[in-house]
Amino acid sequence: MIDLAAPLVLVGAGKMGGAMLAGWLDRGLPPAGVTILDPALHESAGSFLARGVRHAESPAAIDGAARVLVLAVKPQSMATVLPSVVPLVGPETIVVSVAAGTPLATIGAVLGSGPIVRVMPNTPAQVGRGMSACIGNAAVGDGERRLVTALMDAIGETAWLDDEGEIDAVTGVSGSGPAYVFYLVECLAAAGRAQGLAPDLAMVLARQTVTGAGELLHRSDLSAATLRQNVTSPNGTTFAALEVLMAPDGLEPLMTAAVAAATARARGLAG
Repeated sequence: MIDLAAPLVLVGAGKMGGAMLAGWLDRGLPPAGVTILDPALHESAGSFLARGVRHAESPAAIDGAARVLVLAVKPQSMATVLPSVVPLVGPETIVVSVAAGTPLATIGAVLGSGPIVRVMPNTPAQVGRGMSACIGNAAVGDGERRLVTALMDAIGETAWLDDEGEIDAVTGVSGSGPAYVFYLVECLAAAGRAQGLAPDLAMVLARQTVTGAGELLHRSDLSAATLRQNVTSPNGTTFAALEVLMAPDGLEPLMTAAVAAATARARGLAG
């Protein structure tokens, strides 16, 4: 059970905010202690209200400060959102931001010098298999760290960073990473079609192969390299394919360039 001493206010209940809230409620966060602050609540949030979560269209509709204030809005909305939530920040408030590209210093300049944690989650949080990386300001102590870890562990796994500058690279790897995997499925299916497979069959083969391999990796204690080696017979079919993928101009330099591009764009959001 996630134990909070006072209310949690979730600003924005879109896909990421909603995924986090679903995980928290499933792990025992009392619905009556949660308020969704969103002027235009999406219809998908109706299930939360049915469970007892409250809804407020403006900060003025919320009495008192939040114990945990979660900012789950788009980066371009932060300039408007931060000043509006100042009344919800009290001496005991922990601010948790999942907005990419907004530094701790920028948030602190508006909300004060209390504990602030930036989190970079990803969309598999929707099924409890997310990856969240966290970095806090100087006011974040062991208690705040444990609370934020409990919140993010409810939707997957959590790692803490040593330097705020690392969060841009995290964005490039795990934040944007699910899209790379989905595109891999598209490419694998297209390759199957190129070899004469029917489109529906090619997609089923590609989709189940990637999800199955991911589940095997999840359950196994073996490294990704070992699992790859275990299905690669010398001079066999997999070996032939990996000669292409592992060539000097193969998948690794392409992925490195892709992650570098995402990292650079994340850094640009903070500019």
